Amino acid sequence: MNEYHVTSLVVHAAADQTEQVKVRIEALPGTEVPAMNEIGKLVVVVEGESRGALLDIFEQIKALPGVLAATLVFHQVENESTENKIEGVGQ
Repeated sequence: MNEYHVTSLVVHAAADQTEQVKVRIEALPGTEVPAMNEIGKLVVVVEGESRGALLDIFEQIKALPGVLAATLVFHQVENESTENKIEGVGQ
């Protein structure tokens, strides 16, 4: 069964390193930073074919220089043979 995963994160970076953190995140496969602000908050979207791949990217983001914290906000899985399944954090 083919799966497609999309996850969103909120990343808190050191304010003086926000732009560098954005560039480092977007260098990772399947990542995008659609929003950020001047105090170091970034919204990150990660797409991939497995939960494990997304978790690997999440761990890489948390380990980047300048990243103070990263929090998973949303995870959606789409299966080719079933309807969309949405998983909320904490469920």
